[in-house]
Amino acid sequence: MFSSFGLMFWGSCANQSFYIMNTKFKLLSILLITAFVGILSSQDAKAQMNSNARYGIKGGFNASNLYVDDVNDENARYGFNVGLYGQILASEAFAIQPELLYTTKGSKVEYSNIVNQTVKYNLNYLELPVLAVFKLGKAAEIHVGPYGSYLLDANIKYQGDFVNGTDEIKKDNLKSYDFGLVGGLGLNFGAVQVGARYNYGLVKIADSRAARTLLGDSKNSCAQLYLALNLNRNSQ
Repeated sequence: MFSSFGLMFWGSCANQSFYIMNTKFKLLSILLITAFVGILSSQDAKAQMNSNARYGIKGGFNASNLYVDDVNDENARYGFNVGLYGQILASEAFAIQPELLYTTKGSKVEYSNIVNQTVKYNLNYLELPVLAVFKLGKAAEIHVGPYGSYLLDANIKYQGDFVNGTDEIKKDNLKSYDFGLVGGLGLNFGAVQVGARYNYGLVKIADSRAARTLLGDSKNSCAQLYLALNLNRNSQ
């Protein structure tokens, strides 16, 4: 199975495919960033950027997993998330919080059938959560809502009896989008928020016969720890 997957699934993208992928990524990135900045810079949003709202920069640690069939062991891929966040329609009890993040996902899988092989699936996304924020006074917040994300790039790193190295994954093997649900808790310490959340993907990421042979109905899941810096001095 491992050998046939290598023949069917691995390989570098052709120059034309790589150019098209980068063009789509740049266009989507511009649209998402423009939409995010537009939301936060609108007159209605400015009116809500008062002492009740938080907005700024954030980043942290990811522990992600893919749920893969027919393997003996699964391990998390450790990575990171980084980006921007802002709150609109903010009151003392509630706010809407869009975010724009670069986030890593994937998994490390141990195969031990005919040969022993470790495969690391590295997926990188541009992610847009839109969260309902329930404020527990000034000390804490509960975050729940949906997220949508776009696959920027993906590669496989493999090590073991069969072969060692790294290959790019052709984009047509995986869904270019993902969406799911987010839930978490943030604790406020003045201008700093420390939080934890869990992302549960709803999309089967495999998008070709070769990918489905290996990944089956795998979906993304990701636990996050983060540190957010509030740049709204009125709320500190």
